[in-house]
Amino acid sequence: MKAAKEEARAKRKEKVVSKATKAFLRYLSDSDFRLLHDSIAQMFADALKQDLENLSARQFRSISLAAKWCPSLDSSYDKATLICESIARRVFPKESDPEYEKIEDAHYAYRVRDRLRKQVLVPLRRAIKLPEVYMSARQWRNLPYDRVPSVAMKNYKGHFVKHDGKRFNKYLEDAAQGKVKIAAGALLPHEIIADVKSSSADGGKVAELQWARMVEDMAKIGKLNDCIAVCDVSGSMFGEPMEVCVALGLLISELSEEPWKGKVITFHQDPRLNVVEGKSLLEKTEFIRKMDWGGSTDFQKVFDRILEAAVENGASEEQMVRKVFVFSDMEFNMASGHYHYGSYGCGSRGYGYGYGDDSGDDDSSDENYGEEDGEGEEEDQRPVEGWETDYEAIQRKFKEKGFSRVPEIVFWNLRDSSATPVKATQSGVALVSGYSKNLVKLFMEEGAIAGPVSIMHKAIEGELYQRLVVCD
Repeated sequence: MKAAKEEARAKRKEKVVSKATKAFLRYLSDSDFRLLHDSIAQMFADALKQDLENLSARQFRSISLAAKWCPSLDSSYDKATLICESIARRVFPKESDPEYEKIEDAHYAYRVRDRLRKQVLVPLRRAIKLPEVYMSARQWRNLPYDRVPSVAMKNYKGHFVKHDGKRFNKYLEDAAQGKVKIAAGALLPHEIIADVKSSSADGGKVAELQWARMVEDMAKIGKLNDCIAVCDVSGSMFGEPMEVCVALGLLISELSEEPWKGKVITFHQDPRLNVVEGKSLLEKTEFIRKMDWGGSTDFQKVFDRILEAAVENGASEEQMVRKVFVFSDMEFNMASGHYHYGSYGCGSRGYGYGYGDDSGDDDSSDENYGEEDGEGEEEDQRPVEGWETDYEAIQRKFKEKGFSRVPEIVFWNLRDSSATPVKATQSGVALVSGYSKNLVKLFMEEGAIAGPVSIMHKAIEGELYQRLVVCD
């Protein structure tokens, strides 16, 4: 038994040495890896030194999360990259202590690694009250739930319920009453609603509170308060596109001001302006998921519904919707130019437009579309003019009702696509194709999707990119 343990210990040590040797040799031979390694080590070192100053000055709220994300000594990341030694050497350079000049380099490396753990990471992690610190020490009763980051709250709530259920539920009750705060800033809308199902460990309470916090924070910013969403909840939207569609549609409805607050438009040949029903987040999301949907949608009728609601509620020019977000999983490749009636996009589904008839009479809707499978009688298929003609008709209708401005359509294909991610805006419509977390974040920050050049500028204007130099 003893011999087996010794053999296992020797193999583990051999594996550690092998990883370290591999990392060291790559650092010496690969200039790209060396540049990346040094840049990351310097970034962590600078942040940790600044955090130590903030800790010394008792400026706890100014301490970053560098200590949280810095790899722990002898962790798998450290063993594979030797990154902790590089960070430690920068936090405690040889010239910082005369004693370091007198000892061998290997001993110096050991000393500064130990100082990094004891004098930097441990006190900083304790100061920012990381939940992992309390969880690993099994100090559940001391865990400060109001300091738990949003993603950690989402991931660890099951553990909180299991090990500290009574106190955790009391915290959730206090958060619901506004006595304490719950973090939501790092989560996207669809990530929150993914946990809203009552089968989750906390019965969906965390998701409910994080959603309310997100809506509250965005309402203060004042974005998306003059928009409305058209939600495609058809079967082909399964998976992440459906979650994003439902979440963004509900978010826009809750941020919008009257008379659009709490409303979404169905993706249908005969679209309807629906009031979202339900009190809980689960009930609201399920209502949107179960809305009627059709194989195509008629944007003339979408604008008719908006215009009717505006007139009925006596909306002023300032209260009129400015943007109509359409969340779907198809291309809008027939939005401009001239085309014929039929099915566009994926399979038998597509987007329909009126024939320039500005009467807004729904009775003629059946004449504008063939069978659902796209096999209508040939004699009933008549050529129709493109979006430009429809847009002129929509503008005329709005002008007749006293509105000088027509809402812009932002058509967002949430399914991965080979098409251009963001296309330039044409008359009254902007096209967005593809989905990414960064695109959703930009949408939430700006309340819109800008053109491709603006998106590029937004993506690279961060401080980190300012350190890059173009070499010609």
